[in-house]
Amino acid sequence: MKKLILISLFMPFLAKAQFKIVNTATINILELREGTWPITLQRVTKESDTTYVLLFRDQQYTDDVIMTTYRFKDIEQFKYFQKGLTALKNGSNGDVAKFKDYTIKRVDIKKEGIWYVLSCSEGGITNFQQAEANKMIAAIVNL
Repeated sequence: MKKLILISLFMPFLAKAQFKIVNTATINILELREGTWPITLQRVTKESDTTYVLLFRDQQYTDDVIMTTYRFKDIEQFKYFQKGLTALKNGSNGDVAKFKDYTIKRVDIKKEGIWYVLSCSEGGITNFQQAEANKMIAAIVNL
């Protein structure tokens, strides 16, 4: 009987230790593309930690919808992404900006203009045009 009373006294403390409520907020910074091949820039805040996310549909798989999330650990890494896009904008066909976990390659197509191919080391691939790159550059600069 004493054991039951003792257990019932400590049970609320044990249950509370196992569950932790975390307040998170996800804000769309820029919804670049919608529809079949979406690309979105987001800011995710958890307590005092803020990360930036590039969310896109992996273009390696045309039959399946596989969404890839690339996380930039902080604002500095996000700014490096913007600087890479800016450097490639001023570059020429075939230029590549290599980073630790991803690469961005510039591809000039005669009738379509300038395209960029983003390849993540985890396997995700997407592409976007110069106008979309300009929108991403402007959105990141304003942070």
